[in-house]
Amino acid sequence: MHPRAIAEVAPDRPAVIMAATGEVTTFTQLDERSNQFAQLIRSRGVGQRGSVAIFAENHPRFLEVTWGAQRSGCFYTAVNSHLTTDEAAYIVDDCDASVVVSTRQLAAVAAELDDTRIPKAHTRLLLDGELDGWERYDDVVGSLPTAPIGDEAEGDFMLYSSGTTGRPKGIKRELTLAPLGDGVRGALGLAVALGLGDNSAYLCPAPLYHSAPLAWSMSTQRLGGTVVVMDRFDPERCLQLIEEQHITHVQFVPTMFVRMLKLPEEVRTRYDLSSLQAVVHAAAPCPAEVKRQMIEWWGPIIYEYYSATEGMGATFINSEEALAKPGSVGRAMVGQIHVLDESGNDLPPGEIGTISFSGGPRFEYHKDPKKTAEAIDEQGRGTVGDVGYVDEDGYLFLTDRKAFMIISGGVNIYPQEAENLLVTHPKVMDVGVLGVPHAEMGEEVKAVIQPMRWDDAGPELEAELMAYCREHLAVYKCPRSIDFMEQLPRLDTGKLYKQELRRRYWDSPAVT
Repeated sequence: MHPRAIAEVAPDRPAVIMAATGEVTTFTQLDERSNQFAQLIRSRGVGQRGSVAIFAENHPRFLEVTWGAQRSGCFYTAVNSHLTTDEAAYIVDDCDASVVVSTRQLAAVAAELDDTRIPKAHTRLLLDGELDGWERYDDVVGSLPTAPIGDEAEGDFMLYSSGTTGRPKGIKRELTLAPLGDGVRGALGLAVALGLGDNSAYLCPAPLYHSAPLAWSMSTQRLGGTVVVMDRFDPERCLQLIEEQHITHVQFVPTMFVRMLKLPEEVRTRYDLSSLQAVVHAAAPCPAEVKRQMIEWWGPIIYEYYSATEGMGATFINSEEALAKPGSVGRAMVGQIHVLDESGNDLPPGEIGTISFSGGPRFEYHKDPKKTAEAIDEQGRGTVGDVGYVDEDGYLFLTDRKAFMIISGGVNIYPQEAENLLVTHPKVMDVGVLGVPHAEMGEEVKAVIQPMRWDDAGPELEAELMAYCREHLAVYKCPRSIDFMEQLPRLDTGKLYKQELRRRYWDSPAVT
């Protein structure tokens, strides 16, 4: 399916509703406008397998741009709207974009994306307003035909990793150039399995530049459903929208669960959430206790999948399984799971190693064969560096990211365990646990806490949280010290920017 097919049977059905303003884009408008953008792409000499970039916030016309590139058989790169000029320029140039679309809201950065920074981008369009060096989108796109281009074919996004453990990498999947509507992969199959269809309303509470919100939003539209787009996540506003827009499906990241659970009881019970049919979460580990509380609140409609933008494999777990296997991310849904030792040998159930998948879709890191070779071994097993184990029943449990492992006195410590515990404390809003320099042990465990109330930050709360850890965890896993921050460096995608957190302690370390 695709927007044209939906527009033919339901031309006035909303394809997009902007939560902040109520602005509606119908399927007819989505189909015609995305056709016009596809016409622009071809008129500027960009053929199939060409590259388009969009540098935008959650804008009302974001999805018409991605659909225009999708139906042109192009790769399209959605660029994080919070990046600096240098960071954005690196991605736009590295992805070889010939056409770049941005917005007035990001004009300060877009103005610096000139010929010297993005020399391959011969076409720069501003969706709203005016900017020197950029063409007005409507002036050049609005007059073009609304009919499909003659060589319409399925493209794909090529998104960049978040860069939490290094410089962002372009993740390039095989492009089949199938006829529009055929050979679609990714979130669509799971969306169908979870009941998404032409009577569905999907809430997008996260940035569209991230792979999961973008894939789920476009899959919803393929199936004829409406996408309600938030400009930013707010826990109470989210509950309000579920009631107002009769939301049936939504995807969250675990930090969103935590922030909704931390709302006062009278706020949590104020809204009617009975329209919800399926709630999916992914992108970061979810503490078992947080998931249990969400299932208790919303019922057994909570589902989780574990995957990556690379798409080389995936697991899936429903609510009943999650309660029976607390902490698991499920069994294989795409590909076969392997847990490997340092030599690449398969480990038996229960033993911790590097998680890899075989038999899934192929991918490569754009213009980086070395990184591709590091991620895919000679047997075709792909990994993103996560660590965990599989139990006797084939359920996968994540331990942590290999890059985040703390080695203290020769002992491997995975900080996720302490993070999962500390975030359940009623005085904690957010937490990051990491290794910091220690003269004798090499590293020691430190927790950085964002308290619910900043006035609580101090020695008394530090002592209370350290005692809480010792009550529930082995002593060697517990923080030896706690620092407090008013706001942890967490990406909009829900991932803790641990590289930034580590930099505070490792760039100019005060070794203990």
